[in-house]
Amino acid sequence: MNEKDIKLLSEFPPISTATWEEQINIDLKGKEYEKSLIWKTNEGFNVRPYYRAENIEGLDFPESFPGEYPFVRGKSASGNQWLIRQDILVTDTASANKKALEILNKGITSLGFVFEGCGVVTVDELKTLLKGIRLEAVEVNFITSCKTKEFFEQLLVLLIELKADPATLRMSVNHDPIGRFTLRGKFGKNEPEVFETVKTMVEWGEKYPYLHLVAVNGVNFNNAGASIVQELGFSLAMGAEYMTRLTELGVDAALAAKKIRFNFGVGGNYFMELAKLRAARLLWANIVKAYNPVCDCEESTGKGEFCPCAAKMYAHCETSTWNMTVYDPYVNLLRTQTEAMSAVLGGADSITVLPFDAVYEEPTAFAERIARNQQSLLKEEVHLDKIADPAAGSYYIETLTASIAEQSWKLFLEVQDKGGFITAFRSGFVQSQVNEMADKRRNAISSRRENILGVNQFPNINEQLDPGLPTSLFEAEDQTAEDAEVETLKLFRGAQQIEAIRYATDLFAAKKGRPKACMLPIGNLAMRKARAQFACNFFAAAGYEVVDHNGFDTIEEGFQSVLDAKASLVVLCSSDEEYAALAPELFVKLRNRTIMVVAGAPACMEELKAIGIQNFINVKTNLLEALTAYNKMLGIN
Repeated sequence: MNEKDIKLLSEFPPISTATWEEQINIDLKGKEYEKSLIWKTNEGFNVRPYYRAENIEGLDFPESFPGEYPFVRGKSASGNQWLIRQDILVTDTASANKKALEILNKGITSLGFVFEGCGVVTVDELKTLLKGIRLEAVEVNFITSCKTKEFFEQLLVLLIELKADPATLRMSVNHDPIGRFTLRGKFGKNEPEVFETVKTMVEWGEKYPYLHLVAVNGVNFNNAGASIVQELGFSLAMGAEYMTRLTELGVDAALAAKKIRFNFGVGGNYFMELAKLRAARLLWANIVKAYNPVCDCEESTGKGEFCPCAAKMYAHCETSTWNMTVYDPYVNLLRTQTEAMSAVLGGADSITVLPFDAVYEEPTAFAERIARNQQSLLKEEVHLDKIADPAAGSYYIETLTASIAEQSWKLFLEVQDKGGFITAFRSGFVQSQVNEMADKRRNAISSRRENILGVNQFPNINEQLDPGLPTSLFEAEDQTAEDAEVETLKLFRGAQQIEAIRYATDLFAAKKGRPKACMLPIGNLAMRKARAQFACNFFAAAGYEVVDHNGFDTIEEGFQSVLDAKASLVVLCSSDEEYAALAPELFVKLRNRTIMVVAGAPACMEELKAIGIQNFINVKTNLLEALTAYNKMLGIN
């Protein structure tokens, strides 16, 4: 800062927080500060409307540098490089290899090969799969559902045959028996044998420093409706469980830590998700340090002393399916773009952006190309890879990082007090916490306190889905084994329940015609327009055809219009004061010919109910419950 800048700043005297608060209260004009400006988050802390330097006093990590323990500001001293990953479903190895070579020329720097079923993959099949792929130039990840040890044994044979350079090999095998336990409700074999297998794989892979063999799939918590704090707290507890089990079996703590990779989901809470990754690195570094990993690497404090490089978290991020929709799917592009930005700014090591159509079909080539380019754009046009810890210095983000870390640490310690993650899961603690939060979030969507564009707000009224879609699209994904020992996590999308109502309407419409909700706006101009727009949006969410009108001069005129339109529902839209006279008049004329709805919650509601008017919608109406009831009235199942 030069002398001229200092002189300029001196002309603006400092403003105290008390002065700011005083002015804010004046501007609120009597409204309650807490209710108007304080955001009560799902994460267990409140967010203020603004933050100042005083809010980060006492925090240690803002003073650290990028690349320094505890790595809140990232693992690199310069730049913010991340890998662009795309997963490929392996139906046959030759086709998967062809696709891999194709997308490597289109910006991908990390490949994911997803194997379905439990067949053993042979060395020859792996050789075909990796043909022409330079292992020193691209990260390769393998996702198998079972027989992971046998898979890795074959992979090791191939790596030795190919003389893969340990210093340049970047690879992972997604072996996560604890994560599988949370989804299946049982271990595939007895528990001690499970962790003996993990130990064997880790020791087999010791030669390769950048080969991750233990996965912590926190993304499952994200896609089960968990909060950010729950995803982080439970993921850390899973990571600690692996560290404990491996070190108890005699594995060196530094080796164990370096073989673990975290796979997080990234949701739409932009700044929170960004801060989550910074908090994750902070907490994981401290957890690993407690196991006293030692080594003689360059970053170590001395031979046989604490090894900071073992405390570096490797975090892969995947855009969440929780936020994705089947209706108006192009909006998914907006969701995944902001989610990818959160992951980038938070310092993710690699990122998968799911194609916008991933939740309802095998992604098209167009959708996959857009998903790749979303990340390329952040690198090549926005240059987010050029600055280490681009989020640093923001009082808000630094405070969010500290708050998320504090709440996640409390949850982590609570799990440890219960005997560790597996014991806590067996007791039902983890599931009850996640389910409670998921229900809270679903209720927020149903009551439109949490908006999903195109579903519970501003639906595309001209859209209709193919009637041949599987109903599983609108149901939770349940992977529970038949002989499960415990309750499991269920994966689902936030939009599913409301989309299920709309899809039922689409199926009904294909056979019997689409229900029609006609507005009857009358009286006060401002109120009738506002309530007609609200009601159109409300019933369009169920897939009804909505018919609006500029306004009627008399009930008789409006009554004739809805009769001519053959309305399934008539929504009276006026002011609270006028409903006392207008609603009874319309009710008498309709004589049960169609369903009558009043838009609003007038003071005369009880009097109107007394004469038989039972249907009211307003901003406090639970959308899911109301639309379910209206579909039932119309014979839509």
